[in-house]
Amino acid sequence: MIDDNNIQGVYFIGIGGIGMSALALYCIKKGFIVAGYDRSQSNITKTLEKAGCEIIYNDNEFDIPELFRDNKYSEKVLIIITPAISEGNRILTYFKSEGYTVRKRSEVLGDISALTDTIAVAGTHGKTTVSTMTAHLLKQSDIDCSAFLGGISKNYNTNYITGHSRYTVIEADEYDRSFLQLFPLIAVVTAVDADHLDIYGDHDTMIDAYNEFLDKIPKGGTLICNYHIRQRIIRPAGVRFFTYGDNEKADYRYFNIEKKENIYHFNIRTPDSELRNIRYSFPGIVNIENLTAATAVALQCGAGEDEIKEAISSFLGVRRRFDIRINIPGLAYVDDYAHHPEEIRACISSLREYFRGRRITAIFQPHLFSRTRDHAEGFAKILDELDEVILLPVYPAREEPLPGVSSEMIFKKMKLANKRLISLEEIPAAIDVDELDVLVTIGAGDIDKTVEPIETKIIREVGKWRG
Repeated sequence: MIDDNNIQGVYFIGIGGIGMSALALYCIKKGFIVAGYDRSQSNITKTLEKAGCEIIYNDNEFDIPELFRDNKYSEKVLIIITPAISEGNRILTYFKSEGYTVRKRSEVLGDISALTDTIAVAGTHGKTTVSTMTAHLLKQSDIDCSAFLGGISKNYNTNYITGHSRYTVIEADEYDRSFLQLFPLIAVVTAVDADHLDIYGDHDTMIDAYNEFLDKIPKGGTLICNYHIRQRIIRPAGVRFFTYGDNEKADYRYFNIEKKENIYHFNIRTPDSELRNIRYSFPGIVNIENLTAATAVALQCGAGEDEIKEAISSFLGVRRRFDIRINIPGLAYVDDYAHHPEEIRACISSLREYFRGRRITAIFQPHLFSRTRDHAEGFAKILDELDEVILLPVYPAREEPLPGVSSEMIFKKMKLANKRLISLEEIPAAIDVDELDVLVTIGAGDIDKTVEPIETKIIREVGKWRG
């Protein structure tokens, strides 16, 4: 247990990851001495350093701070790792050889989950947005919550939110079967598209893992799932079951959508009532669906309808989730974390709906060799729906290269004529601002490093036009 009275320090290997950093912030708030390793500096690691966390960026055990390196303190130190860290990591090897307690992030989250009323949001896409929305609705009501999020909330400028109620919102990650460590009182499932087949082998095995996760909901608990996947989900005995979506048979249904000056107006029907005249500025119909799931959770937790409607109107979104960075007449720039064909499909659908009739250029960085291999045809098919595509090399993350697998697999399958394959370093120099209408960067790798340079270039060029 992380709250063992003997533990004084916590060391994170892979501290810059979005899930690891949320847990590191939790430990800092708890008063632990926190340090860690990551392979590169980022905005996330800079935030942790400002909070008092000492971070090193080279895989060298001799650079570990003395409190953590001296094994006479080993019983007072907990080592937390992410699955992205390889067994060959020198820092991890050192701690294991010296007898330190090493635990996975998912195991520690499981400990926290067991001590609170956990709202676990799972799904192959949409879970970060739904969990962030859920946390916001509860924080803005009398219910309150804490939250471990898979993205940076724009409302709170963090991925870890503290609260004083019994509820904790946790993003339930299916990678490495991590979500099987959680103990949800309320579980949400947004989607079960085939993903992480490097872990599961096939789609059916992945869905089996989802149902194993849902079987951990106790009797009297609650399961809320997207109406369209209800037949893939096994309802645990004694658990209350609800669906959400746009189908007339959904228990929580959104309808009567109107868009006026980039504000959506719509209603949500619930099993007991109807929330009318909701005002919502976060772009995309898919995010109205995500909001409906969050609303269902908030109502199940006891939040009032008026509280929810007011909170919806103030929701600002999540960084890198349909994140509109620039939106001026004749030119827009959006950044999105999508890295699965279905996520990209939802992103493009939202772009087409929000920027109706405009020309869309996408810069896409595939994430993982295994995902590129498994979904090359799906990526090509959805990218063909754009007006122009700039394709970057595969971001390997935790993987070693696979023979014959590269971005060219996608590039060659695409029918779109207006396409380019370039390196990350060539962005943003390769972008001609004069030719842009709507630009979107898409991917879960280090493509985020290009966001600020792209913004800077666009602002500079726009300044010339207006000068």
